[in-house]
Amino acid sequence: MDLVVATLAQRPDFAQLLDNFPDAWPEFMLCDPVASLYYDIAKSHYPEFVLVAVDRAEPERAVARAYSVPLSWTDTQLPCGGWDQVILCATGDRTAGRAKNVVSALEISIQRHARGRGLSAVMLGELRCAVARLGFDALIAPVRPSGKHAHPDVAMAEYVGLRRTDGLPADPWLRVHVRAGGRIESIAQRSMVIPGTLAEWRDWTGLPFDSAGPVYVPQALVPVHCDVEHDHAVYVEPNVWVRHRL
Repeated sequence: MDLVVATLAQRPDFAQLLDNFPDAWPEFMLCDPVASLYYDIAKSHYPEFVLVAVDRAEPERAVARAYSVPLSWTDTQLPCGGWDQVILCATGDRTAGRAKNVVSALEISIQRHARGRGLSAVMLGELRCAVARLGFDALIAPVRPSGKHAHPDVAMAEYVGLRRTDGLPADPWLRVHVRAGGRIESIAQRSMVIPGTLAEWRDWTGLPFDSAGPVYVPQALVPVHCDVEHDHAVYVEPNVWVRHRL
């Protein structure tokens, strides 16, 4: 595959290719209420922080994309709010005109037909380089471990500690980050919070949501908490903070 990888600042014409990623996320994850604060304006407000990869042989479709956002974060500890909190902080910083000192990755997605070819590592490397060129010395990432959904009842702290015989993380996506030079720092216990009525959750997942307690949803990293009496369910997803020194 002969790739062209560029930011939207370099190739504004790539913006039209960003939305055609039908298998990027399970439907319920598209309903995070915080997401619209970033994704609705990413093309216009953060073009230098959005990467698109195109195969020269098929230039009409992107094969991969990477979203990131600059923010001001001076605390020595990364936020337990993770992905949601990054977007909220970045939005506040942009509105207030505060100087940014760090960039957070938000998403790297690969088209289904192009997976298994190492493109996630390529896009992470390209994102690291793009952030460094902009003058930042760190890239942080609230990483969503790609294998965690198969172990929904395992605590994230325990899952992160699983290692292969070579000492690298057992999780494939965490392993890509560590190989690229990232360091696992902490758990973002409430990285994404997705609430909804039971009708909404039934629509998002096709599951009945008719019993109180935990509901195991395909591709969810932990069970969804269902409250039948009060007609709502809430998904609180933990992620893993990784820091890349650039």
